[in-house]
Amino acid sequence: MLLCAEAHGAGEPLILSPGFCQTRENFRPQVAPLTTAGFRVILWDYRGHGQSDAPADPAAYSMERVTGDLRCVLDWAAPGQRAVVGGLSFGGLASQHFALAHPERVSALLLIASGPGFKRAEAQAAWQGQVERTAAYLERRGFAGYAAGPAGPAAIGLRPELPAAQAAARAIEAQSPQGVAHFGRRVAGPAPATLDRLAELAMPALVLVGALDRDYTRAAEVMAARLPNARHVVIEAAGHCVNLERAAEFNRAVLDFLQSRPAPA
Repeated sequence: MLLCAEAHGAGEPLILSPGFCQTRENFRPQVAPLTTAGFRVILWDYRGHGQSDAPADPAAYSMERVTGDLRCVLDWAAPGQRAVVGGLSFGGLASQHFALAHPERVSALLLIASGPGFKRAEAQAAWQGQVERTAAYLERRGFAGYAAGPAGPAAIGLRPELPAAQAAARAIEAQSPQGVAHFGRRVAGPAPATLDRLAELAMPALVLVGALDRDYTRAAEVMAARLPNARHVVIEAAGHCVNLERAAEFNRAVLDFLQSRPAPA
C-alpha cells in the first residue's frame, strides 16, 4: 500500500488530514506559515484519495486502516515523536479516532469544521445516505467538474476564485472516483461516533469552525463543551473550507493556540 505524503520544515510535528473527497492540496496554504513558525508540517492523502493507492477491493478500506495509515505516515515523518494531529471535516473525526487509539503520539488536536460523528441512528442513516449518493455520482460521472458543481462549497470553499482553491480543485478532480467511492461507503459513511469518549481526550484541543458553516457550528460547540482542554474559535465570513477561504485568520488562530499551550512534555 503506497501512501502519498510530504513533510516540510523542522520542529514539533504537525499532521493535517483533509476532508472526504479532498486531497492534501487543500492544506497547501498552511505549509509556509506553520513551517516558518517552527513546525514540521506533514500533509498526506488517504488511501483511495489524491495520489495514494486506491485498492480495488472494498475490504481494504476501514477506519482502523485509516488510523493505521496515519500512524505509518507519522512513523515515516517523525519517528517516535508526539505530534499535533488535526484535520478538516472527516479529517477531524479521523484525528479523534487516532488520538483515542494512540494518545501517546498526540501532543494536541486541531479539529477544524468537524464533529464527533452521529450518535442518533436517524442522523447516522441520513449521513450514510448522503455519502452513498456522492459515491454513486462519482461512479457514474467521475470527478470532472466536481468542484465547480454543488459540492464546491464543501470541497474548495466559498471563494473558488482563490488560487489555492483552484489548485485544490485540480487535485480533487484528478482522483480515482472508485477509490473515493469505496472510502465513502466503508469509512466516511459508517464512521463510529466519538461523542461518548471525548472526555478521554485530555490533550489541548482547538475546535475551529467558520461562522457560515451551518452543518458544523453546533457540532463544534458540543465538542468544545465535552473536551476537557478545548479552545473554541469561530472565524467570521467563512464556510466549511475555512483554511482556504480565510487562510490568514485561520493560520493566526492555529498559531495563537499552539504557541499559548504549555510546552509539550
